[in-house]
Amino acid sequence: MRRDPLVQLPAALTRPQPRPDARFILGIDGGATKTLAAVLDLQRSTLHVAHGGPSNEDAIGARAAVQALMQSADAAIERAGIAAADLAAAVLAVAGTDTDAIAAQVSGAGRESWIVVNDVVGAWATATGAGPGIAVISGTGSNVFGVGPDGRAWRAGGWGHLLGDEGSGYWLGLQSIRAALRDRESSGPKTALSAAAPEFFHARSVEALANLVYSKPLTKGEVAAFAVETAKLAERGDEVARELYRQGARELGVQVAAVIRETGLATAPGGEASFPVGLIGSVFKAGELFVAPLAEAVHAQAPGADVSIVEMAPVGGSLLLAARACGHAEELKTAELARLIEAQL
Repeated sequence: MRRDPLVQLPAALTRPQPRPDARFILGIDGGATKTLAAVLDLQRSTLHVAHGGPSNEDAIGARAAVQALMQSADAAIERAGIAAADLAAAVLAVAGTDTDAIAAQVSGAGRESWIVVNDVVGAWATATGAGPGIAVISGTGSNVFGVGPDGRAWRAGGWGHLLGDEGSGYWLGLQSIRAALRDRESSGPKTALSAAAPEFFHARSVEALANLVYSKPLTKGEVAAFAVETAKLAERGDEVARELYRQGARELGVQVAAVIRETGLATAPGGEASFPVGLIGSVFKAGELFVAPLAEAVHAQAPGADVSIVEMAPVGGSLLLAARACGHAEELKTAELARLIEAQL
């Protein structure tokens, strides 16, 4: 079976071309619900942002996605008072399964030098400052991506709600409904989820909720939203809800372990490896309920790993990658960039 990386960094990022005169860079975070574009003035440390509609080609098609990306980019460029030709580098981190199709259309739109990557690469840069380390993403879906000290990249998870998304909001929501059904039929332990689930989805009963799942059917987002209620019950001591978070953390921990192993992150000459494992996504708002068991799973593989929730917005990762592409990665400090983005958003 093939064992080459599922996601690789483009040559423009692994072998950057230094631009001593670089001043303006563009970063874009394109998702299923919105697009955020930002132009950073490296000399003056000023940021110019613009918002746009969805740009996930899985949701709206490649042509519409590229249109949203270009409109957002052009708006940010205009707000910076420059032309597209003034950009030293541009990185578009876009959600979706086929970023090659987006890259081809972006190039066809006259932006041949712009770099298109999957949003998981942007998340990694956000989590690690575009250095060796891992991003663990858990929102509606889940994904794990990391890069080792020698530049080897590896992805685990990210197969969608039918084949994966372990430890995600959707996974937690679905497992919570299943736990409620098992309580109802006496094949599983009693849980407050049995009352919370039908109330949340406005169903007459748990069994009526089961019919709703199939007949409506419930969307990924609707199922994932219930994870918030699961977290509340877990905080109040519901053992079934608490175990679901522990189980989700273990599932993600297995994927993190694969990324650590395949990238060589756990191997540090002369001592214990230390590298960031950044947690990104709405599910981590559950706090220690979810973070603590995940950190335990990670530390079983790499005791020196620094596991923490990432505060910077994802567009920051795209800007860090753009700085890397033009040879200015060392000058762009993550903390300062996060402050600039927060001030704008």
